[in-house]
Amino acid sequence: MSSNHIQAPASQDAPPSKADLKSLAKLIARWQPPPASKAPADGGKKGKGWSLTDFDPAAKPFSGGDKQADREAVDALAIELDALQNLFYADKRYKLLVILQGTDTSGKDGTLRGVFSRISPLGVHTVGWKAPGEDERAHDYLWRIHQLVPRAGEMMIFNRSHYEDVLVPPVNGWITPAQTAQRYQHINDFERMLTETGTVVLKFMLHISLDEQGRRLQERIDDLDKNWKFSLGDLEVRKQWPQYQQAYEDLLNATSSPWAPWTVVPADSKTHRNLMIATIVRSTLQQMDLRYPPSDPALKGLKII
Repeated sequence: MSSNHIQAPASQDAPPSKADLKSLAKLIARWQPPPASKAPADGGKKGKGWSLTDFDPAAKPFSGGDKQADREAVDALAIELDALQNLFYADKRYKLLVILQGTDTSGKDGTLRGVFSRISPLGVHTVGWKAPGEDERAHDYLWRIHQLVPRAGEMMIFNRSHYEDVLVPPVNGWITPAQTAQRYQHINDFERMLTETGTVVLKFMLHISLDEQGRRLQERIDDLDKNWKFSLGDLEVRKQWPQYQQAYEDLLNATSSPWAPWTVVPADSKTHRNLMIATIVRSTLQQMDLRYPPSDPALKGLKII
């Protein structure tokens, strides 16, 4: 994947021009797998020559090349997102679901801190999905997900998601390729239903390299303050790196739909990861034509004594 980049603007007082939006859309499209028309019958094997290896995890397409400038841009974007989210909450015509998916150490928690932590908690919620409990396993695998999708005016951020159900079970052989393909179709239909009823779905796959994951795991071992993040089970999962990369490639091919496309975010650079995601979320909100609801006529001329 080409690493041609643009410098994301740190701030803008006026709405983006059509030319700016078109340029940004072209850049984003380079990091999105081709839309899948339907889940492949073979469980999501490669189609049309697309491969996850086409996307360089070390690329920085949204960077201007100056790390400090990129950090300042992320800070400025966080301020803009706060203002836009307040308007989004007041408007209440839309719902926004942001999905952060990636391997261990890919930066899901870091994205929450770097991009979303400075947004007012009004109307913003985060869910960190774990392995399903007994009650959740007694229902279909999407049951628990549907309960926590955003309401009108809400921004919901998923740290992991329903995509765990087409990653862990196939890699460990708990479901068959045919069952995996069936789940792809379930997920596509579920997300289409969400979008058709007013939910905008942004799906980010945080893409890191095996070497970068190794460095981050070692840091968790060496830094006593980060030991709590490390589990010996992480090493067992790391041994399955090729299988998980294939599982990601399969699901990206099968579930990057026209209504809910995936965006692969090169995430070896934490700063760039945050810059790219913040820029895309801001652009998404800006294109919603958000507006405050009409004022109550009874307020005209009202004076507080």
